[in-house]
Amino acid sequence: MLKYIIFDFDGTLADSKEVAMSAYNRLAERHGFNRLHPEDIEHFRALSIAERCRFLRVPMFKIPFLAGEFYGLYQESMKHLTLFPGMKELLNELSNRGYGIAVISSNSEQNIREFIAKNALDIGQVICSSHIYGKDKMLRGFLKKNRLSNTEVIYIGDEHRDIMACKKIGIPVIWVNWGLDLLHSVAPASPDFIVETPEEILGIVESYRGK
Repeated sequence: MLKYIIFDFDGTLADSKEVAMSAYNRLAERHGFNRLHPEDIEHFRALSIAERCRFLRVPMFKIPFLAGEFYGLYQESMKHLTLFPGMKELLNELSNRGYGIAVISSNSEQNIREFIAKNALDIGQVICSSHIYGKDKMLRGFLKKNRLSNTEVIYIGDEHRDIMACKKIGIPVIWVNWGLDLLHSVAPASPDFIVETPEEILGIVESYRGK
């Protein structure tokens, strides 16, 4: 029986494209990386993580060390961060129907909790890590902490790495098309569901209620 709905944060709950680009460009100026321009975004979305790092001239091994600095800059622009349309209504309805709600993200916990408080969201747990490929470990930790099986949760995210993390441990995953990655980039990873709107998520979640 489905008990918890787990959300990614950036690109799934929060429309953070402008905030993240602003924070990244300030980081790039400090460290000599390539800047990201608005006209680059569609091309950037089509790239893998390794390709994005090459495009920006950011060494992948440095990402965990840069994360704290990046999310500090991100926090300075959070007044511009908004929920995607329909997400607050979805979260309220999921909570009203008795589901627990959690966020697992590579953003900082402070940023996410500040956003949750500002938007009065009913989200019970927030789990974060600076490792871009560490979501499977966070998911395993979440299951263990809450004494849940992989059939009692469903994950909702917007990136290829979200799908791969869920596949590693057998958690069903819903991919949303309003985030960072493009459909042709994630299709080979075979997400369990692909949605165009937040309203579709509720129907999928409810279909799992009795399983």
